[in-house]
Amino acid sequence: MASKATVTVLLDNERTLIKEWRFRPGDETGWHRHDYDFVVLPRTHGRLSLVTQDGESHRDIVGGSCYTRCAGIEHNVTNLSEHDVVILDVELKTPSNGSK
Repeated sequence: MASKATVTVLLDNERTLIKEWRFRPGDETGWHRHDYDFVVLPRTHGRLSLVTQDGESHRDIVGGSCYTRCAGIEHNVTNLSEHDVVILDVELKTPSNGSK
């Protein structure tokens, strides 16, 4: 059984949930689902495995890039790299109402 990635909540308020995921080689998130649409911000480069009900895919990530995902898909992410990988997940709980 793979070891779990370390997750740290950096911010959790009424509009946004930001988590930092730190993966050692072979670490995984464990099966989970995001309740909100979210943005993934890789801090480092690496290769990940993403497993969903539809199967497995691999993705090369680049530090400083970003991509989005929709809420609700159950998945497990595993670090396939030979080095540590760090990712930020930014979940968007509510749309902005224009206030600052």
